[in-house]
Amino acid sequence: MKEVLYDTIPSLDLDDFYKGNASVKERFVDILGEAYNNIGFVAIRNHFLTSEMQERLYQAVKKFFALPDDVKKKYENAAIAGQRGYTGKGKEHAKGRNTGDLKEFYHVGQELAADELNNEGYPPNIWPQEVPEFRSAALDVFRALEKTGAIILRAIALYLELPEKYFDDKIRSGNSILRPIHYFPIESPEDIPSDAVRAAEHGDINLITLLMGASAEGLQVLRRDGTWIPIKALPDQLVVNVGDMLERLTNKKLKSTIHRVVNPPRNLMNTPRYSIPFFMHPRSEMSLAALESCVSATNPKVWDDITAGEFLDQRLLEIGLKK
Repeated sequence: MKEVLYDTIPSLDLDDFYKGNASVKERFVDILGEAYNNIGFVAIRNHFLTSEMQERLYQAVKKFFALPDDVKKKYENAAIAGQRGYTGKGKEHAKGRNTGDLKEFYHVGQELAADELNNEGYPPNIWPQEVPEFRSAALDVFRALEKTGAIILRAIALYLELPEKYFDDKIRSGNSILRPIHYFPIESPEDIPSDAVRAAEHGDINLITLLMGASAEGLQVLRRDGTWIPIKALPDQLVVNVGDMLERLTNKKLKSTIHRVVNPPRNLMNTPRYSIPFFMHPRSEMSLAALESCVSATNPKVWDDITAGEFLDQRLLEIGLKK
């Protein structure tokens, strides 16, 4: 496929796939596939997340992160590698770096009955008592983004010439994560490491990431020619990008593009930024072995076979969350 150098990411209407006729649906799949083949990011409107859901969650998130550090730390559990609950400031770093990112975050996963959690091998969610509305707001957003992601994966399946519902059983009760992030204010920039940034350049671990509009600018995507381009979702859009698991499954046919969150100008370092990505993971047992249709003499297999669970464990070690 011809390489395209986008100045911004393509915008698509999910209704074209979800409600359109056959030709409209096919065009959606083609545009999505071309974008994911080149830059790895698109903006989606007419998804299942409402502005009211977003506002409720952002209010709860801001209230939680405003709590004293010693209160927030009650919800941090290093024994589960930060997979649920709070992770403190500077604990996570990008793969290949040692300097921690200038952020703190909270993880919400599947809300399932205890026996189901045990069967799947997932830890239970951890809910902050000081912000009781956090739970319902987070779960409403989790379900809306999970539903949206399932539809996008159906379009991706068609682009890959797979059955439309190929991913359905692989993501049912998958190990997905909703991650409210607080890029905290820096009152004295001279007191932080010179190479510290809000989020160093990285690729996401999962199948796809769905990101609602952040509270401030800063997200940048690395284009194929080495140019960083700024990305900001409009209020009615989600930014949806390919993760490393999907790149691995498709033997680099779909691109997990490197991205980062840069620091604001020095005079604005004392202002916060909030962001809430949804990392859509499959079930842990899903094989990430390259699809046969994505391997050829001209595009030989790049990686060894691995399951999604094994790959996640590997990455958690690399980014400093698992010891």
